[in-house]
Amino acid sequence: MNVKEAISARRAVRTYTGEKVDEATVRSLLRAAVQAPSAMNRQPWLFSIIQDASQLARYSERAKAMVLDQMAGDPKTAHYQEMLKSPTFDIFYRAGTLVVIGSSERGPYTDADCWLAAENLMLAACEAGLGSCCIGFAISLLNTPEAKAELGLPPAGIAVAPIIVGYPTAEPSPPVPRSEPKIVSWSGSRAAG
Repeated sequence: MNVKEAISARRAVRTYTGEKVDEATVRSLLRAAVQAPSAMNRQPWLFSIIQDASQLARYSERAKAMVLDQMAGDPKTAHYQEMLKSPTFDIFYRAGTLVVIGSSERGPYTDADCWLAAENLMLAACEAGLGSCCIGFAISLLNTPEAKAELGLPPAGIAVAPIIVGYPTAEPSPPVPRSEPKIVSWSGSRAAG
């Protein structure tokens, strides 16, 4: 699979077997992640790997409660409330592996650097035949003092990109049609055509 194929094939996968990704494969994904560019080559990322099913279940329940509390009264997020209130909904979709990409401290480019590493990780997972999905519902929980301590992040640190990785239970959905790039400005000369 070349880069363009991986970009087109990668999907947010939300159904998993629950099987953990083996250590060698996780390390391979992390090696791909750290090839991402970073501002001033700071390479701020730290990685926490969670493969303990009870810890993932506990985080899912706590995150659901936090998100429900945060979105209370917000009509834009009302459509998530029923799903988040369901005791059977797992925000990690029963994936066997969660990779949390974070940093030891927040800086002006930390978030961007960590998300670039996350995209590399997800493309490498796609190439390896694995599914992946960003789990935004987990971010607030993962930045609580208790969770940061469990993740090995220092108090001043930040969890930026929680990415589940695992073995999909079904074939990925077909590509979603994408719009052409909306160019709103192009300064200088452009090639004819």
